[in-house]
Amino acid sequence: MTKIAVLQMTSGIDPAENAAVLADAIERAAGEGAEILFTPEMTGLLDRDRKRAAEHIVPEGENPVLAAARWAAEAHEIWVALGSLAIDAGDGRWANRAFVIDSAGTIIARYDKLHMFDVDLATGESWRESNAYEAGSEVVVVTDSPAGRLGLSICYDIRFPALFEALGRAECDVIAIPAAFTVPTGRDHWHILQRARAIEASAYVVAAAQVGHHADGRQTFGHSLVVDPWGKVLLDLGGDAPGLGFAEIDDARIAEVRAQLPSLANRREIPIS
Repeated sequence: MTKIAVLQMTSGIDPAENAAVLADAIERAAGEGAEILFTPEMTGLLDRDRKRAAEHIVPEGENPVLAAARWAAEAHEIWVALGSLAIDAGDGRWANRAFVIDSAGTIIARYDKLHMFDVDLATGESWRESNAYEAGSEVVVVTDSPAGRLGLSICYDIRFPALFEALGRAECDVIAIPAAFTVPTGRDHWHILQRARAIEASAYVVAAAQVGHHADGRQTFGHSLVVDPWGKVLLDLGGDAPGLGFAEIDDARIAEVRAQLPSLANRREIPIS
C-alpha cells in the first residue's frame, strides 16, 4: 500500500500566494504520511488575462512556484506530482508543463500537455490555448515513483483515448490527470471520463483539480478524484472548496483487476482500411 495526497486548489493570479499554498500542502501531506502529493493543472498561476499573466510566465529556472515545490519536497522528504505550471518555453511560446519531483527535490520528469483546449462553449466562454501554448509531443511515464509506474497527462488530454491506450500499453499503475475543468463540462463529463480512463488502463487515476471562483473571473468544477482500476471512486473532494485529501494505492488491487479483466493482455491492433 502507498498513501498518496491530493491537493484541490483555487489558484489565483499571484504566484507567490499559490506557492505558499503549495508549500503548506506539501508539509501537511508529508506530516500525514503520504509518499507523494498530486496537485492540479496550473498550480502556480491561473489567469485568463494573458497580458497580465505574461509578467509571471518565466523559464523553469526562474519559476518561484517550481522552486518552492522542489525545496518543500526535499525538506519534507516527499515526492510531488506537480500538475502543471505555465512555463516560458522560448521562441515566444509557453508550455503547460507537468513536473515530477522526487523526495530529494530533483525534477525527474517533465510532460507538456499534448492537446490544446480550443473551443467555444454554449455558455459564451471561448478558449484558445493554442494561441499561446505549444503542444507537447511525447508520452511520459515515470517508472519508479512511490506509486509505481506513473503516467502523465493534463486536463483536456482526457478526451483523447489514444494517449490513454499508450499509457495502458506502458502498464502504468497510476495515471495523473490534473485539471482545471469548466463547470458545464465538468458537471456532465468529469466523473464519467475519469472512471472510463481508469477502467480502460486497469490503473488508478488521480485527478487533482482546481475548484471554485478564481481571481481572473473563471469558475472551475473541482471534484478532485482518486479512482481505482475497477472504476470505483475512492476519493472525491467535492465542488465547493479547496482541500487536501488522502487515498491508498494498492498493488494487489491492480493485479486483481488485470487478472479478472485482462483487456490489456487481450488488446489487438486493428488495421484501418
